[in-house]
Amino acid sequence: MKPISILVADDEEEIADLIAIHLAKEGYQVIKAADGQEALHVINTQPIDLLILDIMMPKMDGYEVTRHIREQHNMPIILVSAKTSDFDKVHGLVIGADDYMTKPFTPIELVARVNAQLRRFMKLNQPKINPPSSLEYGGLVISPDQRTVHLYGESIELTPKEFDILYLLASHPKKVYNVETIFQQVWGEAYFEAANTVMVHIRTLRKKLAEDKRKNKLIKTVWGVGYTFNG
Repeated sequence: MKPISILVADDEEEIADLIAIHLAKEGYQVIKAADGQEALHVINTQPIDLLILDIMMPKMDGYEVTRHIREQHNMPIILVSAKTSDFDKVHGLVIGADDYMTKPFTPIELVARVNAQLRRFMKLNQPKINPPSSLEYGGLVISPDQRTVHLYGESIELTPKEFDILYLLASHPKKVYNVETIFQQVWGEAYFEAANTVMVHIRTLRKKLAEDKRKNKLIKTVWGVGYTFNG
C-alpha cells in the first residue's frame, strides 16, 4: 500500500519544515514546494493526495493555484494564511478549497484537520459496487458517479463541496436539513460555528443554478430551520 503523499507549498522554509516534520511523524510522505508554480508542477507530475497551500507566495498565489488545480483535480486543499478577514476565508472556500487555517496555528491542529480531510476524501472515493443512478428534476440532471451536473443540457461547473451539498439535498427532496447537519455530512467534521461557510456555498450554488431566474426555487430556505430541495 503506497504512502499518502502530501504537498506543502509555502515560501517560508521554517514553516514548511515544521509542518513536514509533524506530518512525517504521522506516516505521511511529504513533498515541499517554495512557490505557486512549483506547486502546480508537482501536482501535474506526480500523485498527490492532499495539498497544504499558503496563499501569499511568489510567482503565483494560493488562490490562483487553487483555481488551476480545481480544473483537473479534486484532492483536498487546505489553505493557510496570515490573512484573518472573513472575505479571505470565504473567497478561498468558494474557489474550491476545503479548509482554511489562519497563521499562526499549532501543528497538532493542522494534523487533525489533515486527518479529517483525508478520511472524508477516501470515504467518498471508495469504489462503489452499484453506482447510484442519476437524479433528474425537470431540466436538472445530477450524476453522482461522474460527479457532474447539467441544467437543461448545459454543464454546470461546481466545486466538490457545492456538488456534495446539492447531491445531499437532492437525494432527499422535501427533507429539511439544518446548517449543522449539512456541515457534518459534507465536511465530515464536527460542527463549530460554520453557519457562514454553509450559507456562502449555498448562495454560490444557487447562483450557478440560475435560481434568481427560476420561479420555483430548487433549493428552498426554511426560515429558522435550514434548507430543503424543492424537486
